[in-house]
Amino acid sequence: MEDRSHKVLLALVMLFLFAVIVLQYVCPGTECQLLRLRALSPAAAADPYRAEDETPARFVPRFNFSADDLLRRGDFNIKGDDLIVFLHIQKTGGTTFGRHLVRNIQLEQPCECRAGQKKCTCHRPGKRETWLFSRFSTGWSCGLHADWTELTNCVPSVVDSKKEVRLRPSR
Repeated sequence: MEDRSHKVLLALVMLFLFAVIVLQYVCPGTECQLLRLRALSPAAAADPYRAEDETPARFVPRFNFSADDLLRRGDFNIKGDDLIVFLHIQKTGGTTFGRHLVRNIQLEQPCECRAGQKKCTCHRPGKRETWLFSRFSTGWSCGLHADWTELTNCVPSVVDSKKEVRLRPSR
C-alpha cells in the first residue's frame, strides 16, 4: 500500500513539474499574458509603443518629415531629359522597391517588363532612351550596390554614352 502511495505522489509531483515547465514556455515573465484581459482591450492595441507595465517606452518613433513632406509630389517630365536614378541601399527593402518601381509606376509610358527577363525596358514616349536608371532597367551599369559617390560619377557617363553628342543635355 505504501509503495502505491509513493507512485501516486511521484506522479503528482511529475505532473506539477511538467505543468510549471509548460507554463514557463507559454507565459514567460511574471504575468501570463493569456490571463490578462487588459491585453485584449482596444486601448492596449491602439499604441504598439506602450509598454505592458506602463513604464515609459524605450523606443519613441521620431520622424524628421512633416505630413506635407510625405505627401509631396514631384514634377517629372518623362518627355524631357528628366531621369530617375534609384540608389539601392542594402537591407532596406531596395530590391522589392526597385521591382515595384519598374512594374507599377503610373506614368504616361511605364516600363515594359516581360516574363523571364531580369531587366525591363523603360523608354520615353516615342524615343529609345531610358527615363529610369536602376538595376531593373539598365542592369548593374555602375557596379553591384553602387553608393552615392559611385553613382554621381558613373550615371552621367553611362547615360551620355548612349546618346548622340548633339542630343546630350547640358548638366
